[in-house]
Amino acid sequence: MGPDKRTVRAGGRGILATAVTVVCAVTVLAAPGTAFAAPGPTTSPTASASAGTSATLPPDKDLEAVREKLDTLYHDAAVATDAYNAAEEAARKQSAEIVDLAKKIVKGQQKLDELKERAGRAAAAQYRTGGLPDTAQLILSDDPSEFLDGAGRVLQGERATKALIRELTQTQQDLTQYAADAADQWDKLEAGRKAKAAAKKKIKQRIAAAEELQSKLEKKQKERLAELERETAYKAQTAWLDTGILDEIHSKASAAGQKAVAFATAQLGKPYVWGAEGPDSYDCSGLTSQAWASAGKPIPRTSEEQWKQLRHIDVKDMRPGDLIIYYDDASHVAMYIGDGAIIQAPRPGRTVSIGGAGSMPILGVVRPDA
Repeated sequence: MGPDKRTVRAGGRGILATAVTVVCAVTVLAAPGTAFAAPGPTTSPTASASAGTSATLPPDKDLEAVREKLDTLYHDAAVATDAYNAAEEAARKQSAEIVDLAKKIVKGQQKLDELKERAGRAAAAQYRTGGLPDTAQLILSDDPSEFLDGAGRVLQGERATKALIRELTQTQQDLTQYAADAADQWDKLEAGRKAKAAAKKKIKQRIAAAEELQSKLEKKQKERLAELERETAYKAQTAWLDTGILDEIHSKASAAGQKAVAFATAQLGKPYVWGAEGPDSYDCSGLTSQAWASAGKPIPRTSEEQWKQLRHIDVKDMRPGDLIIYYDDASHVAMYIGDGAIIQAPRPGRTVSIGGAGSMPILGVVRPDA
């Protein structure tokens, strides 16, 4: 189907806006789907064909159920991917913390050994003088001037001894705390490892189920399914544009935003791979986080954390480089590039591509360089 005139508004926002509408209409938008509601019972495709016989296409409602089921599976995989990425990121931080604590423990132990050696030398010196405290030795002295001169040294010595004891005690306490912190980080690392393994298993299960479902479709069924995907994305983008939103969006990209957009654009055509953050493949948040890292602005690794931690911006105020977060659970993210278009790493089996910003349900917009 071709774009209808409603989507190309009078006094349009430029060639790209028109191009995006056409993309929605005549190509498969690389999007996780439009509604991840649980579908009803899926009717098995009835298009088995004997050799040399053309398959009969099932009704659209049956293929629509297949599309909805695929969307559900890929959405579940996207949620699990975010969990996997979060566990991976946490593991990096925890591992770094454990290494840092280990260095502190080694350094603290060396310091403790030095302090003990100093204490030992002080004890040996006291033994050589008959075991009497410095104060007693001065009291027993027959030379008043020696007593007065030595009084200052005694005070200094007492202060030094107290300081040594305090330092020994504090160092021992620090070592105990470092060890406890390291043990805590190890426990978290182990819990994260299990969470990561569970997320990985779920991702593989959902993707395998989606691939199995698609493998049961005949060629014509797959073509019609692709048409339904195009139509769904096109309708969503058209409805979004028909709100007149592009008439309100006028902001230009910041210098950093331009760099982020340039990076994302350079990745067009590279495959989606869950958990990937370049340089040869990406998942959705892997693409956006690396794009902004290239612009000198590190941001959280996952779409959920990008939504939580970055500054929220009204849709009408967004500018190229801003990130659009999709779905109520913030399970997908794309980069706005202007004129109603986004660049995204959509889902397994797709590549980094340009799509319509309104082709999926928008949760909100965040700005990495606010």
